[in-house]
Amino acid sequence: MRDRCGSLKDGWYAAALSTELTPKAPLGRVILEQPLVVWRAGDGSAVALEDRCAHRNAALSKGAIVGGRLGCAYHGWLYDASGRCVEVPSQGSCELAATCGVRRFPVREQHGLVWVWMGDDAPSTDPFPMPWWDTPEWGTYYMVTAFPNEVTHLVENFMDVPHTTFVHHGWFRKPAHKRVPVTVERTTDSVLVTYHLPNDKIGFVDRVINPDGAPTEHTDKFYMPNTTRVDYRFGERRGFTITSTCTPRGPFDTVVYTLISYRLGWVNHLARLWMPFYTRHVITQDVEIMRNQGHNLQRFGGEMRFNSTDADLLHEDVETLREHAERGGTGPAPTPRIVNTEFWI
Repeated sequence: MRDRCGSLKDGWYAAALSTELTPKAPLGRVILEQPLVVWRAGDGSAVALEDRCAHRNAALSKGAIVGGRLGCAYHGWLYDASGRCVEVPSQGSCELAATCGVRRFPVREQHGLVWVWMGDDAPSTDPFPMPWWDTPEWGTYYMVTAFPNEVTHLVENFMDVPHTTFVHHGWFRKPAHKRVPVTVERTTDSVLVTYHLPNDKIGFVDRVINPDGAPTEHTDKFYMPNTTRVDYRFGERRGFTITSTCTPRGPFDTVVYTLISYRLGWVNHLARLWMPFYTRHVITQDVEIMRNQGHNLQRFGGEMRFNSTDADLLHEDVETLREHAERGGTGPAPTPRIVNTEFWI
């Protein structure tokens, strides 16, 4: 998959929460069908290596961290943070070790996530800046969710408004028979959607998160290759942001790291108690509809017969950007554009 996805591999993909990575044990991860072992070296830095020992190809993620180095469970070969083998117990000397090693992938630890660069060349960008992390007046927490579907479909789902009245009926929205004017802007590497619906209501929690009935400002953004940001603002002092970065393990198998950020005034200290339950329930509903779609696409051999409406314009833009990257940037590049349209919810 990594060798077949064109320039989609040239990006940072979340491999773990920072809190998951300890000096005690390595973690096994798969990104773009590439098996990785992620671990903390003796200096506390995060490391990502190809998950197979140079000796007999045993999984290094099943090994142990010994003195700040990674040891294979099969014959005890030890690797340092660069992926170089530094000890072969059965050999005695280090002559063989000096010629052996495993591939190392660039790693950054930022905003509570361990990011891995999956491209062949050196990183050309920084990991996505997860918003409001460690910002005063804002509460934040992560949710990690496995979705049985592809990144493109998940991105579309996270930015899609019409489905909320059906999949999240009552929890996020109810059918309101309202006309929704929207502006969809496509750049060379992003899609920005602005919803012009100041009287929008967010399900049964609206009275809690927007008690003054302030006008709602709602934008959805997609950033290549794999991240969405959904912002709701209620006046100058209240709002929440849902940021989701997608890590494809394989076809129809994606792990999503979702950062929930909220600024709700005096409700903040209570929100930490009920918001994780609320957001987990909503995301679970999305998991089920994505399972439905993903399973059906596979039943039909991956064939996609989509008939789009005005509400699907953002989906077409997302697909255009990702498909161009999947082709390795060959062919005509998507041109920037701004379109004003409308749909009903």
